[in-house]
Amino acid sequence: MKPISILSALVLTAFIAVSTATGAHAFLGMFGKYQQVTPENGTVAIALTEVNDGKAHYYSMNAGDRDIRFFVIKSQDDVLRAAFDACDVCYREGKGYDQDGESMICNNCGQRFHSSRINEVKGGCNPAPLTRTIKGDKLIITQADIMTGAGYF
Repeated sequence: MKPISILSALVLTAFIAVSTATGAHAFLGMFGKYQQVTPENGTVAIALTEVNDGKAHYYSMNAGDRDIRFFVIKSQDDVLRAAFDACDVCYREGKGYDQDGESMICNNCGQRFHSSRINEVKGGCNPAPLTRTIKGDKLIITQADIMTGAGYF
């Protein structure tokens, strides 16, 4: 019984160390909140069928010393929207947003933002907009556009 207790304590200590050193989002990423994307030919392509359900889908792109995190959501007005998982005000806390129905909620200050306003309103605690286009059956985000959010992370 003692080896199991020691192993459990070591695993818990490792999780706490990772969470403390890299922030809550990196810790959550270990459990699958963020899907890692890798640009091909300077773009990230996401199948529309993957993001057409009205739920926020979280992605992360590695940029050397940091992971740039963003989400994609289809609002009730049938528009696919994308934003960095950060804002101009609360980004230093690294907490991002979670979805509650048709709203995205800042995990730092608790403000709510209706999904139909994402990519329409910027600044303050609004999710920082991320440029995207649709080509065929794919949502396309350029690597260059994702890199514009590096300062948030």
